Amino acid sequence: MDLRLQGKVAFITGASKGIGRSVAEHLAREGADVVITARNAGPLNATAEQIAAESGRTVVPMTGDMSLTQDVQRCVDETLKQFGKIDILVTCAGSSPGGLLEDLTEEQWLASLNLKFMGYVRSVRAVIPHMRERGEGAIVLVVGNDGLKPSYWEMTAGVANAADINFASSVAEQYGRYGVRINTVNPGPVNTDRWDGLEKALARDKGVSQERAHELACQSIPFGRICEPDEVAALVTFLASPLASFINGAHIPVDGAQRKAIMDQ
Repeated sequence: MDLRLQGKVAFITGASKGIGRSVAEHLAREGADVVITARNAGPLNATAEQIAAESGRTVVPMTGDMSLTQDVQRCVDETLKQFGKIDILVTCAGSSPGGLLEDLTEEQWLASLNLKFMGYVRSVRAVIPHMRERGEGAIVLVVGNDGLKPSYWEMTAGVANAADINFASSVAEQYGRYGVRINTVNPGPVNTDRWDGLEKALARDKGVSQERAHELACQSIPFGRICEPDEVAALVTFLASPLASFINGAHIPVDGAQRKAIMDQ
């Protein structure tokens, strides 16, 4: 299937590894040029080189911290200067600590909200004027199913994710009239470093081994396994494409019908 992404320019945050990297790979494979951001230059540059070599597309690494407004704006401005446009924004930069309410510090709460919520707000605010002026644009926020299915051991993530979902609904209503679409993709457990950290937190809080925590995660999903990054990236790539032209303000779970309560066993 031709997703009609040839020559599009995509700006992807948090793309040196995990879901963000897989999204960049998929979009480049479909013919898009991509700008990828992350905080650490080493892994980011290595990722850019590999994706460019495999896809033959232009892949530009830009080091930046999405918790800093000036970094977000600088990366967006540099992208517009180099390519003249941004057709697609995908936000993946965000992590939140797992833990129980009594163990979470105020600093952890604020750090989670600053990156996973406000980082997404900053990214959208930076690209929206350009997309509105052009009369088109596709935005996909990679959020998480704990914004839809709360869990007490993913509390900071759940709160930030619920805010992201509400934010996306509001942007969809405001900017759809200008040809800008925004949707959220909400994974459950995905085989990434981020999930490994959450799994460790679950094991700690339940007093079990990480192996047992992983078993509980798999048991909570009817497929009996957790998701792979490519499975999330495939949906993101479709939503970013012109084939999804009438999908706006949607919040799509990619969690295999996970029942989180089973993880409490």
